[in-house]
Amino acid sequence: MDRVRRAAGAPLAAVVVGLLATALAWHRLGPVTRGTVWAEDGGVFLRERIALGPVDTLLHPYAGYVHLVPRLVVDLGYALPAVRYAQVVSLASCLVVGGVSALVFLLSRDLVRPWPFRLVLAAVPVVLPLAPVETSGNAANLHWYALVLVPWVFAHRSGTTWGAVALAAVAAAAVLTEPQTVLFAPLLLLGWWDRRGRLRALPVTVATVAAAAVQVVTAVTHPRTVVPGAPAVRDLLAGYLLRPVAGAWDPHLGSVLTAVVERGWWVLLVPVAALALVLVAAVVAAPLRARCVVVAFAVASGVVWTAAGLANGGTGRHWAQPVASMAAISPQRYDAAAGLLLVSAAVVAAAVLADPDHWSPPARRTGGPGRLLGALAAWTVVTLVVASAVLHVAPDATRRSGGPVWAAQMPAAAEQCRVDPSTGVVRVRTAPWSAPVPCAWLSR
Repeated sequence: MDRVRRAAGAPLAAVVVGLLATALAWHRLGPVTRGTVWAEDGGVFLRERIALGPVDTLLHPYAGYVHLVPRLVVDLGYALPAVRYAQVVSLASCLVVGGVSALVFLLSRDLVRPWPFRLVLAAVPVVLPLAPVETSGNAANLHWYALVLVPWVFAHRSGTTWGAVALAAVAAAAVLTEPQTVLFAPLLLLGWWDRRGRLRALPVTVATVAAAAVQVVTAVTHPRTVVPGAPAVRDLLAGYLLRPVAGAWDPHLGSVLTAVVERGWWVLLVPVAALALVLVAAVVAAPLRARCVVVAFAVASGVVWTAAGLANGGTGRHWAQPVASMAAISPQRYDAAAGLLLVSAAVVAAAVLADPDHWSPPARRTGGPGRLLGALAAWTVVTLVVASAVLHVAPDATRRSGGPVWAAQMPAAAEQCRVDPSTGVVRVRTAPWSAPVPCAWLSR
């Protein structure tokens, strides 16, 4: 009976975590942001759903890759009354992120053993200060959250065949949504490390390889348009400190840049050095699987930021020589994506340092002083993440907080269709573009 209770307790706890994460993500958006359609949600995703239907759009290429989960979210929004489209897409997107939090909480339990650390780790996707600015609550940016989930999917050892099949479905959906998930493919080897569980590692591996093949073929046959030019290495490094690293604590990146301009780089370099010490200590102390996960998250954070700089040019932003006028540059999705991975690495590292019973032999030889320093570093990291979450839990300015609110435009759109029956499609304003709304959709 105790075994059954323990087996049922973990999934139930994960469901509770997922629901709480969904509610928090929804709250942090604020009413105007929740009611405003963002970018591709009212652009290419909606246009192609209207033109191609619900099936042909699922693996339809856009910007060099496929976007399975965002397309499904837009399908759901289009299946319901037009007046609710913005809120349905926002809520469905928050539910997906809540699902990511639930799965992270569930799948990380073998490596992140102290439950407070696992809870904080699961909350990272919704408490990151930068998340609501552009990334959270819309389908267009759901692909970034796949990067937080797949390391745990790839590294997890399934206890049953059905569990392995379910994980394979999650892996396929994640890779078919974000091609950069292949950065974590080496973690699949951890599933094959245990000879007794190798057959259960097969479904996830096959699903990942197949989905990655689809993304590779899509990238080759429908290449993404790359902005000419590339940022200098020093600007990439400085930008990483000023954007993802600073955004891990404070969403007001302009204030951080101003502080650097007025006081010098030490305001960032000191906390970065402390974080680097925590990560290095965790890599030394961690057993193999946890060590691989910490390194994977930290490296992927830098790679995602660098890839964004290379794909979008960036020669005009000299982050290594910041000036006061650069404080006006708004936070972007790339800052949040790299920050998600960095904070996840920090929390996993903290969990390792707080669990000395599972340290590597060299780390155990540090004895009492090592345990004390490890506990101090671990709880400092968690305290900072929680403090940042509490300080920024209230809705703040986002790239949609100025509207235009979708539902408020529906009466005028419906009236336009009624007055002129020949009108097949009306245009409705979104942030930052506009969306086609068929009169047939408005009249459902």
